[in-house]
Amino acid sequence: MNKRYQVFVSSTYADLKEERQCVIQALMEMDCIPAGMELFPAADEEQWLFIKKVIDDCDYYLLVIGGRYGSTTSDGISYTEKEFDYAVSIGLKVIALIHGEPDNIPFGKSEKDPDLRTRLENFKQKVMAGRLIKFWKTTGELPGLAARSISKTIKTYPAVGWVRGSSVPNETLLLELNELRKQNTELEQSVQKLASADRPVIDDIANIDSLYTFHGTYYNSYSASKLDFECSISWRNLFALIAPYLIEYPNDVSVKIRLSQLLFERTTEKGRGKDPRINDQEFKTVAIQLSAYGLIQTQYSKTTQGGMALFWSLTDRGERFMLESRVIRECPNLAEQKMPLLSTEHP
Repeated sequence: MNKRYQVFVSSTYADLKEERQCVIQALMEMDCIPAGMELFPAADEEQWLFIKKVIDDCDYYLLVIGGRYGSTTSDGISYTEKEFDYAVSIGLKVIALIHGEPDNIPFGKSEKDPDLRTRLENFKQKVMAGRLIKFWKTTGELPGLAARSISKTIKTYPAVGWVRGSSVPNETLLLELNELRKQNTELEQSVQKLASADRPVIDDIANIDSLYTFHGTYYNSYSASKLDFECSISWRNLFALIAPYLIEYPNDVSVKIRLSQLLFERTTEKGRGKDPRINDQEFKTVAIQLSAYGLIQTQYSKTTQGGMALFWSLTDRGERFMLESRVIRECPNLAEQKMPLLSTEHP
């Protein structure tokens, strides 16, 4: 589609009439749509609201600065500077053309008031900060500068632009194409999930049925002292033990306490003490190993008290694996039913 871009031309008016006309002519020759306030120079708040609407509809903002600061608003800021500030605030790309020899500007086109000259200089510094600008000396230079600058800006920062209504595809067709695009994206994501659902993150990771021995301590009520315990369990059975508790998105501390209790209950010391705690480094290994299997994920988030904590949750694969591990299946002899995969593996 053949786009045309709307460009807001901003400058002081009385002293730059000829310069504005040259810039506008150059834009029209580039098939751009110039917009400005020639016919209704801003003079009150009602007209300023209209100016904002015009700027909102533009794709680019072209600023020409000569030797005058311009008429000011009730806030003490010129309308030209006010237009510039608004264009920047809504994210329009700015093309700035600044007179390069202010001392050679005719006296009648320069500010006589020292305060206005200071404001003009401050405005120039604001415009030049953080952006490329072009300097001009004569009116004849402006069309070429404007054309080259706007052409480069369009190529570097393409905008929305305008097109003829007859060139726009049917709205229903666009909606259908957009819906098909979204469906295609969702299908691609589903295929990617399925492709990785049955393989661990690490290729040479230990088999999920291999045993791992955990070590920990517990408080012995009889001797009033801390004693050691250990428990060997496969990664499959460990996950089957802890998975149902991860549905509630527990934090790291809660998971460690729960896992310590579950492992301690599988040892011969389970009736002899309380407050079991497994080795902290081995607990870290649990998080890493189950993440590598693609069964859990951990993420730092805010707590209800405003602090930060590491929270555990199941992945999609982890949820499926939990169901396969813990579901009670139909058996011919009901007396033979038991929780699958939770065989006794402690010493």
